[in-house]
Amino acid sequence: MRPLALLPIVVPLLAALVAILSMAELSPVLLTGLVLGGTVMAAVHHAEVIAHRVGEPFGTLILALSVTVLEVGLIVTLMLGSAEGSATLARDTVIAAVMIILNLLLGVCLLIGGLKHHEQDFQQTGVSAALAVLSALTVLSLVLPNYTVTEPGPVYAVPQLIFVAVVSLILYGTFVMVQTVRHRDYFLRPEPDVAAGDEAGKGAVADDDHVDAHVSNRGALVSAALLIVSLGAVVLLAKALSKPLNEAVAAAGMPKALVGVVIAALVLAPEGIAATRAALANRLQTSINLALGSALATIGLTIPAVAVVSIMIDLPIALGLTGKGTVLLLLTLLVTTQSLATGRTTVLQGMVHLVIFGVYLFTTVVP
Repeated sequence: MRPLALLPIVVPLLAALVAILSMAELSPVLLTGLVLGGTVMAAVHHAEVIAHRVGEPFGTLILALSVTVLEVGLIVTLMLGSAEGSATLARDTVIAAVMIILNLLLGVCLLIGGLKHHEQDFQQTGVSAALAVLSALTVLSLVLPNYTVTEPGPVYAVPQLIFVAVVSLILYGTFVMVQTVRHRDYFLRPEPDVAAGDEAGKGAVADDDHVDAHVSNRGALVSAALLIVSLGAVVLLAKALSKPLNEAVAAAGMPKALVGVVIAALVLAPEGIAATRAALANRLQTSINLALGSALATIGLTIPAVAVVSIMIDLPIALGLTGKGTVLLLLTLLVTTQSLATGRTTVLQGMVHLVIFGVYLFTTVVP
């Protein structure tokens, strides 16, 4: 077995050991952070292995749920670890994920793909469907709370929160069914040699080299066990890092929203790498499927999960964006719809998205 192939096996076991040491405050912060990043990538790898074995649509659901568990685990542990600013942490993380996906990730893919291949094409029908669902989910979850009056402030009352959580699950579930069962051809690459495993968004494996094409029952079971270990270790490691992370942000004089950016970047790193590799290989359809699928799962699954946790343990949760955040979100949705409206892209669209992300990041640090 190649040394690199051993990493997804070794890293979760190492993470479990470091998590135990970190609970006893015996693990250095730098080591804990490095192991946490490696464990996130290992968890997504094992979810992809399982997805290959069970096929669609179950593979899509496994990948989406796995990444959502990572994100929710990080959000909840950091919310519990810091009373100040915890009410807005879920909102900050979700909007950070959306901005990273639709501007940074999509912008990089369009830019490097355009630089190498001049023009790239994709199936516009499936992209339009995904953007329609994404627009509805983001506005209902992050904008509408500012305009409801049952509870003061940018928050939903409990019945409203439950209703929006259920609606989010329905919309995301419908999209997954359309993507993987009823209209799979909408999400296939235009090239005639499209592989069956490349069409799904959140659950697709973005690169054929990332996971072996054939996965045995034994391999899937081993990955399932290591996936559980990885997810548990991520939550424990995040809890150990919650205090140093909040202290570092406060010591630097940075806004609390920056913590959400760090969480989102950590969770989305593996998919970002996969999407970038696909764009370089002239498989922009795969990159877009991964990007939009990730954004949809972030809203459609994370918001309901955080809502359940908030209600069960009475954690405050403020979902409504500030005026600045609302403007940047609506601008991002508008530009994304226009960038992907023709089925062909160039470097220009990529540069526009990267500029918007730069504005978002700058105004987060310097509000």
